[in-house]
Amino acid sequence: MSGAPKHHVVIYTDGGCAPNPGPGGWAAILLLGDHKKELKGGERTSTNNRMELMAAISGLEALKWPCRVDMHTDSTYVRDGITKYINNWKRNGWRTTAKEPVKNEDLWRRLDVAVQAHTINWRWVKGHSGDHYNERADELVHEARAELRQGADPARVAPHENAAPDKRKRRATGKPRAT
Repeated sequence: MSGAPKHHVVIYTDGGCAPNPGPGGWAAILLLGDHKKELKGGERTSTNNRMELMAAISGLEALKWPCRVDMHTDSTYVRDGITKYINNWKRNGWRTTAKEPVKNEDLWRRLDVAVQAHTINWRWVKGHSGDHYNERADELVHEARAELRQGADPARVAPHENAAPDKRKRRATGKPRAT
């Protein structure tokens, strides 16, 4: 595709385990205009960082064409890894500056591939601070973990898609929604 991406997508992600490591869940909410898609999934045994990575990967892999993306994450691990460290890790053969293997290399490689088609603005959002979509992503993470605890097979459950429209009403202030 030539030129700049035509579509502007906003993605909110979250991931977590309880305990860590333990049963993990991830979630991604994709917003394009009035359209909303919710994704969630999990793994029986994982870590918080792996689930945060899976959320970002799953959100980007769900995009069918190159997009301009505002990626919201409450994980500095993910944001800093992809914006500050990944190029050095690749240059150093997937080793840190301390010459240790990069943790979660498999998922970092997958995220590295997923970002290539898009123009991404990585935005950190403080978790559990009242941001509507960050809170909703957290709810989806809890749902995914609960499904695992109830015996769901992660291979059959993940990823779950919910394309229900967002029924929230705009604020009466007349201010446009932030994108």
